[in-house]
Amino acid sequence: MSELNFSSDVEAAKAFMGKYETLNQEIGKVIIGQKDVVKSVLISVFSRGHCLLVGVPGLAKTLLVNTISDALGLDFSRIQFTPDLMPSDIIGSEILDENRQFKFIKGPLFANIVLADEINRTPPKTQSALLEAMQERAITASGQTYQLSKPFFVLATQNPIEQEGTYPLPEAQLDRFMFNIWVDYPSFEEELEVVKATTSDQTVTVNKVLSAEEIVYFQGLVRRIPIADNVLEFAVRLTGKTRPDSDMAPALVKEFLSWGAGPRASQYLAIGAKCHALLSGKFSPDIEDVKAVAVSVLRHRIVRNYKAEAEGYSVERIIEELTTA
Repeated sequence: MSELNFSSDVEAAKAFMGKYETLNQEIGKVIIGQKDVVKSVLISVFSRGHCLLVGVPGLAKTLLVNTISDALGLDFSRIQFTPDLMPSDIIGSEILDENRQFKFIKGPLFANIVLADEINRTPPKTQSALLEAMQERAITASGQTYQLSKPFFVLATQNPIEQEGTYPLPEAQLDRFMFNIWVDYPSFEEELEVVKATTSDQTVTVNKVLSAEEIVYFQGLVRRIPIADNVLEFAVRLTGKTRPDSDMAPALVKEFLSWGAGPRASQYLAIGAKCHALLSGKFSPDIEDVKAVAVSVLRHRIVRNYKAEAEGYSVERIIEELTTA
């Protein structure tokens, strides 16, 4: 614990910022570009949240998660979701040992970082087993409850273009994810750098930057930093604006949305703003920090109606207009 004996939260915040800069350097050895995606994933990690990474194949989503787990020095497991995957395949199951006693064999969910690859390819029953662990951070099997180790977070990937044979996550289950992060194509220069790096035989070593103990400490620090009432009110009001039946809803929402975000969105806007502020060198978040995380928090929590889809009014555009109104 010697490394964590800070004299004040201000000193701890400065150390956190330093660790974040080092994390970026280590991750940048492997991941070229995608700075906003990396920042969003790290914000969710230090906010005790889970992430859904959405992007077409070949954009290094799996490599990104692997690299982050190496830099964070945590236990990592990857689950490839398929239509025949059963809940016991991810939770674990009981077997008879040599003494004819039942023994529980832990599944891949018993790790600090779980990569749920192509989560929409598995049936709802298996999706639910994963989402229960995300919410409770515990697993129940054969009447016995097993606590998952801390920190624990799930990074799930989803392919938006190949829908045949998929089981899209219902909105109520999507709500368990703190962020929905869109992974876009790299720029020409970034793609050129990727091709240069991956078509040679050079090997890159990612150094461990943080321990599990330090991550848990900094997660607590994020929650301890103060947030002004006006910033909190802005976050809650922004969530309220997304609800078509709310008095706060502007004409835009009443016209284009059929469903708005729940209270969990307000919580994640506040905690995400706190973490974003710390990573930006501030000791308290302002309204700009709320706006910075708004799209990732709200994107998967609001549902457009047919008129919005017909007129090409995207979720992102609606959120942007709500934050500037």
